[in-house]
Amino acid sequence: MKIFIMTDMEGVCGVLNHDDWVMQTGRYYEEGKKLLTLEVNAAAEGFFRAGADEVMVLDGHGAGGINQLLLDNRTSYIRSSVGPYPFSLDKSYDAIAWVGQHAKAGTEFAHIAHTGWFNVLDFKINDVSVGEFGQMAMMASFLGIRSIFGSGDEAFTHEAKTLVGGIETVSVKKGLTPGKGDETNCDGYRNRNLSAIHIHPEKARELIINGAEMALDRFIHNRSRFELIDVRPPYKKEIRYRQDGNTPAYEAYNEHPVNLIELMNSPERIII
Repeated sequence: MKIFIMTDMEGVCGVLNHDDWVMQTGRYYEEGKKLLTLEVNAAAEGFFRAGADEVMVLDGHGAGGINQLLLDNRTSYIRSSVGPYPFSLDKSYDAIAWVGQHAKAGTEFAHIAHTGWFNVLDFKINDVSVGEFGQMAMMASFLGIRSIFGSGDEAFTHEAKTLVGGIETVSVKKGLTPGKGDETNCDGYRNRNLSAIHIHPEKARELIINGAEMALDRFIHNRSRFELIDVRPPYKKEIRYRQDGNTPAYEAYNEHPVNLIELMNSPERIII
């Protein structure tokens, strides 16, 4: 049983804001990497307990989020800071999971919500609004790989369950900011959704171990419980951007007749 773990930092318990905790220039960046790595280790532990043979960890945070010296030595590690999608995920994997995931842009009561970067207002694939989780989950479904587990803030867990029937989730913190924030520019949105209630990091890791173990156990006994996302050709992506400095708000799109992954790797066509 071969498991692919997609990681990010903003959804990790104890990561309090963007600029201090997940940027290389942030004063708590190394602490943020440690917190993420320990959550990844917790997920790996749960998967191995349930019978995983191989766990691959994809460091999906833009600046890098894994401390390899602390990473469970039973896992393997991939670093892919930018495309191409889907970041080395292929049909050799039985299932995909997420650790440290945040909600998509525009999500109410989310913590550090965004999609790719804070200049994105909304991202749609075939008219379905998705964030970073949804994009990867759709590509996994395109490959026939089922999404079985995700941990992050509470708003992300709701997003994941809405998009993927049967997925096991663990909430490690809860955002407190109401409203979508569509009225803000890029910098305003980056600093908007920073209030949250965090459980203790040790408790979060206990929940992740149990959740990952339960997810894989369910998958092994009946993988059809975890639904593949029904996204069919032709494929279309549409992105709406916020004002970012001197760059005004704008929209972009692209289409592909048969291949979702090729669409995700294609350049955007800007709508003036």
